[in-house]
Amino acid sequence: MNNQPVIVEEYRGGSLENTHQGVIVVINDKQEVLYEKGDITHSVFYRSAMKPIQAIPAFSTDIIEKYGLTQEEAALFTASQRGEAYQEKALLRLMEKLDIQEDLLVCQASLPLNDEPKKAYVWEHKQERKLMHNCAGKHLGLLAYAREKGYDLKSYHDIDHPLQQEILQHVSELSVTPKADIKIGVDGCGVPVFSIPLKNMAVSYLKFAAPDLIADEKTQTAVKKIGKAMHAHPEIVASHDFICTALLEDPNIIAKGGAQGVYCLSLIKERISIALKVLSGSELVWPVLVAEILRKLNYDNEATMERLLAIRSKAILNDSGKPIGETKVLL
Repeated sequence: MNNQPVIVEEYRGGSLENTHQGVIVVINDKQEVLYEKGDITHSVFYRSAMKPIQAIPAFSTDIIEKYGLTQEEAALFTASQRGEAYQEKALLRLMEKLDIQEDLLVCQASLPLNDEPKKAYVWEHKQERKLMHNCAGKHLGLLAYAREKGYDLKSYHDIDHPLQQEILQHVSELSVTPKADIKIGVDGCGVPVFSIPLKNMAVSYLKFAAPDLIADEKTQTAVKKIGKAMHAHPEIVASHDFICTALLEDPNIIAKGGAQGVYCLSLIKERISIALKVLSGSELVWPVLVAEILRKLNYDNEATMERLLAIRSKAILNDSGKPIGETKVLL
């Protein structure tokens, strides 16, 4: 890992302060590498970038129609929500419609992640709750699917549970990675998370841009529905001022990031996908890094790059908003 190249440098007052090693890969719909930096066979855990794949079981059923879910509520199955009031209201509606008890979720009780709703929770003396966990929407989707299939609900997070084995199969098929080669860990929210070579991760996200490449018709239909829900409500998938939402506001992009620096996106019209891992685990450099990658690819939606740089520009600012340094992307 230590021999991977530096992909981002951060300067303060003209002096180098931080370096971020990483790996980047861009592939086309023939799985040919269009651009690479670092060892693209390096194995990476998806973390929350796996959420669109983890949502496939729920979207492959009639759960949305059966329980009268809106696109906003369905998008929560893919989301890393931040606890904004509109997200909390959507989660409450989703839980009520699905009639799932909150204590079934294995994720930890939490406060909202964003500062303003967190302050409001503390000010109003509200208690931490599982529904405010970053991954609560995903868990509701997993539980709803498990119940529809007649699976045990209390063990839905175990790797040997049939639900998790189905997700493992989806990862294997979409990424073209033999199951025996997939490394298994436990994510922060308590469910299994998988690690595969970064190039294969890009292959899996390619299928969200080009679902016609998916052989199984049921999975192909589910993937199309997932993309539609994410595009319909990008603010649900993350929140304002976050990269996932900024990218999903572009109807040509499917995108989702995960903890510890992993990010995946695919371009629908171009039929290409991008996967990257910032080995320092930093998420702060994502907007600048992804914007530069899109520019390198001559991406033609300038508004998308502008939204990314509005989240975090190349200029490093102090607490007063004064420029005191810069971020350089090394592609």
